[in-house]
Amino acid sequence: MPAPHPPEFRRRAVELGRERAKPIAQIAKDLGISEGCLRNWLHQADVDEGHKPGLTSDERKELGELRREKRKLEMENEILKRAAAYFARENVLPK
Repeated sequence: MPAPHPPEFRRRAVELGRERAKPIAQIAKDLGISEGCLRNWLHQADVDEGHKPGLTSDERKELGELRREKRKLEMENEILKRAAAYFARENVLPK
């Protein structure tokens, strides 16, 4: 996966895209990024500024962190269930 572009680069690319002095495809080619990438940045900038509905960048970041934490907790819970079942079987005394 390529390294992410610096925030300043993204901001400038969005500014250029909004000026519409050139077609989006040409601006993206001049910047060395894909047209889809630039369109995604433009869309996300509109969402972040409240012009379009959707998750802001901060909300997306928080959602990703929460999903990672959920996976971790589910894994820990599964380990505890297995440990409890193991110790429950071990403590059963035959009659």
